[in-house]
Amino acid sequence: MDNNNKHLSHSHHNHGDMDHSKHEHISTEEHGDHKDQHHDHHAGHDHSGHSGHDHSGHSGHDHSGHSGHDHHHHGNFKELFLKSLPLGIIIMLLSPMAGFDLPFQFTFPYSDIVVAILSTILIIYGGRPFYQGAVDEFKQKEPGMMALVSLGLSVSYLYSIYTVIASYVTGEQIMDFFFEFASLLLIMLLGHWIEMKAIGEAGDAQEELAKLVPKDAHVVLDDDSIETRPVADLKVGDLIRVQAGENVPADGTIERGESRVNEALLTGESKAVKKGPGDEVIGGSTNGEGVLYIKVNETGDQSFISQVQNLISQAQSQPSRAENIAQKVAGWLFYIAVIVALIAFVVWTLIADIPTAVKFAITTLVIACPHALGLAIPLVTARSTSLGASRGLLVKDRQALEIAQDADVMILDKTGTLTTGEFKVLDVELFNNKYKKEEIIALLAGIEGGSSHPIAQSIISFAKQQGISPVSFDSIDVISGAGVEGKAKGHNYQLISQKAYGRNLDIDIPKGATLSVLVENDDAIGAVALGDELKPTSKELINVLKKNNIEPIMATGDNEKAAQGAAEDLGIEYRSNQSPQDKYELVKALKEEGKKVIMVGDGVNDAPSLALADVGIAVGAGTQVALDSADVILTQSDPGDIESFIELAHKTTRKMKQNLFWGAGYNFIAIPLAAGILAPIGITLSPALGAILMSVSTVIVAINAILLSLDPKNND
Repeated sequence: MDNNNKHLSHSHHNHGDMDHSKHEHISTEEHGDHKDQHHDHHAGHDHSGHSGHDHSGHSGHDHSGHSGHDHHHHGNFKELFLKSLPLGIIIMLLSPMAGFDLPFQFTFPYSDIVVAILSTILIIYGGRPFYQGAVDEFKQKEPGMMALVSLGLSVSYLYSIYTVIASYVTGEQIMDFFFEFASLLLIMLLGHWIEMKAIGEAGDAQEELAKLVPKDAHVVLDDDSIETRPVADLKVGDLIRVQAGENVPADGTIERGESRVNEALLTGESKAVKKGPGDEVIGGSTNGEGVLYIKVNETGDQSFISQVQNLISQAQSQPSRAENIAQKVAGWLFYIAVIVALIAFVVWTLIADIPTAVKFAITTLVIACPHALGLAIPLVTARSTSLGASRGLLVKDRQALEIAQDADVMILDKTGTLTTGEFKVLDVELFNNKYKKEEIIALLAGIEGGSSHPIAQSIISFAKQQGISPVSFDSIDVISGAGVEGKAKGHNYQLISQKAYGRNLDIDIPKGATLSVLVENDDAIGAVALGDELKPTSKELINVLKKNNIEPIMATGDNEKAAQGAAEDLGIEYRSNQSPQDKYELVKALKEEGKKVIMVGDGVNDAPSLALADVGIAVGAGTQVALDSADVILTQSDPGDIESFIELAHKTTRKMKQNLFWGAGYNFIAIPLAAGILAPIGITLSPALGAILMSVSTVIVAINAILLSLDPKNND
C-alpha cells in the first residue's frame, strides 16, 4: 500500500520524475488546503509531470456468471450419505452382485421383497438430489452429469423391481441389479460430499475475511466519552478508537495516534506497516502497539473487505473458458452414453439375454457419468482464487488467468510499479577540497530543514541514516523558480537546480536523476543526485516476462530522461511523456497488430487502457482501487506480485487441462469397455466397478486441484 499519501499535496512542485499525477485525486480531496509554500525552489528542477485523469470505468465485463453447481444446492450430501449408508449396506448384503452370491451375502424367504421396499425408500431419499439436478439440466436444455446418474439409477432400480414381480408371477428367477443400484447411489453421494467439502474449503477465503472485522466498534463521542456500537451501525464520519492488538472495524483515516498496522490477510504484505495521522487504514487489519483514533470513510458494502468478498464470489461463480468446455463435453457424454447403452442393450439382447443386456447398458450409463468432469474446473478455480487472494492477487475475471497464459506484450507503468515512487539520495558529489562529504551532507540537510516536501525529506532522512546532524541555519529563503538560500556560520549558501546554476558540471550522475547544486559564493561546492529507485523485484519481473515470451514495454508520464534511465537499467523498451490517452492508443495499436496485451497500471488514472487491454491489472490499488477497470487487482505495488500472477495463470491453466483430461479422457476408454466390447475375450466391467472407477477419477481430479500451489514469495 502507498503510505506516502500524506505528502501528495505537494504535487504542485511538479517533479516529473515522480509521476504523481496518478495520486492527485487523493491529494486534492484530502490535503488540498495544506499547501507548503516554503519550497517553491523545487519547481526549478524542470521536470514536466503529467496530469489528466480519466475516471471513466467501463461496463465491458458482465459478471453475472452462472454457477456450474446449481444442482449442489439440493440437500446436504454428508447427511444424505450417512443416512443412506445403513439402508444401502442392508440392500447389498441381501442382494447378489451381478448374479453372484458373495460370501458375506445371505437371503431368506421374501428377502427380495424386503430389498425392493428398502430400495424404493433409498431412491426416494438418497436419489432426490440427482433427480432434482437432472430436472434442472433438462430445463436448461443441457443434460449432463445429473441426467446420467439419474438414468443409471432409474434403469437399475426399475429393471430390478420388474425382476422381483416377474419371479413371483412366472416362478422363474431373473437376475436383479439391487446391489449395483445401492452401491452406485452410495458412491455418488460420497463423491458429492467430498466435492462439496473441497468447494466449501475454497470458499473459506470469504469467511476468513468476514471474521477479520470485529463485531463492535468503540465510537468517540463529542464529550470524548466512548460508546460501544455494533459495526453495522457505524456511519461515515464517525471517530472510532482502536486499542493495541484490536482489529480495525472499518476503512478510515487516522486522525490521532501512531502504530504499526498488519494488513497481511488483506493485501498479502507480510510486514506490519507504520501508520500515523493522515494515513489510511483498512477495516479488518490488525493494530499493533499504539492506540489509534480513526475517522470512518467507508462502511458496509463500500468497504474494502466487502469489495474483496464480492470479487472472490464473482470470480468463483463465473464460468471460465475451460469450464464451458467441460459443460459441453458433459453434454456430449450424455448423448454418447445413451446411444452406446442402447446399442449395447440391443446387441447383447440378440447375442445373449435381457439381464446381460441390462447389465451392460447400466454399466455404460454409470461409467459415463462425467462426475470428475463436473468437478475438474470448479475445484481448480476455487483453489486458484483463494491461493491468489492469500497473496493479495484478486482475480476479478477468471478468464484473465487463461488469457494471460498466451499474452504477447505487457505494458507497465513506471512510478510506483517498477520504481518506489519515492525520491532517494542516489549520490552526493564534492567540488571543493575545503569540505568533507559529511559536511556537505550536514549543509544539505540543514538548508532543507523545515520543509515537508518529499525531496527535502529524502535529504534529511539520508543525513539521519548516516548519523550526520544538520547544520543549523540562521535564515532560509526561497529563490523563486530556482531553489533556496540561507545563512549559516556567517556563510551564504544556495541549493539550486542544475538549470538555475547554469554552468556545466563535469560529473557522472545516475541516469534519470535530478541534480541539486549546493553553492557558496557563486561556486559549486557539492551536489546531490536524487532519483526514483527501481524496486528490488523489478529486474526479476522483467526476466520472468522475457522467459515467458512476454515483451515488456514501460509507458510512463515521466520525461524522456527519467524514463530512459529506468528503461536502460531494466533493458526494456519504453515510451515517455505518456498521457492516459496515449497509453490507451498504445494498447489499441498493439491489439490491432493482433497481439494479446496485458496492461499494468493505476486503477484510476489508467482505467481506459486497463479496460481495453486483454487483461487489465490494477496495481497498488488498496482502498482507492477503480474496481471497474481491471480484471485483476494487486493490492500491493510489488512487481513480484505481477510475477506471481503470471505463475498463477500458467499453473491454473495447466491444472485445468490435466483435469479435463482426467475428467473426460478416461470416459472414451471406459464407455466401450463398459458396453462389453472386450467381453468376447473375457474383459467386462460390472456397474459397481464402473461406479468405483468413476469415483477414482473424481478423487484424482480433486487431489490434482488441491496440489495447485505457488512458489514461496521472497520478502527481502
